[in-house]
Amino acid sequence: MNMENSVNFMKDSSSYITNINRALKSIKSDIMADFIHANNRGVVITTNKVTGNLNLQTIERYVKNINNIKAI
Repeated sequence: MNMENSVNFMKDSSSYITNINRALKSIKSDIMADFIHANNRGVVITTNKVTGNLNLQTIERYVKNINNIKAI
């Protein structure tokens, strides 16, 4: 994720945490996203447990479908 996308993503990060947790709950996962942190390489989403492949795919699909993220 480039820096412009990271900045746009961080503006609404609290609502994104809520929506990511809702998406994880819909697949009956016991994983929850705790917080989002931006660094020089992109965005880091921290969860309460080590995530499995299905959980990572769910989070990735959610982030890719956010309207203000521009494809590179």
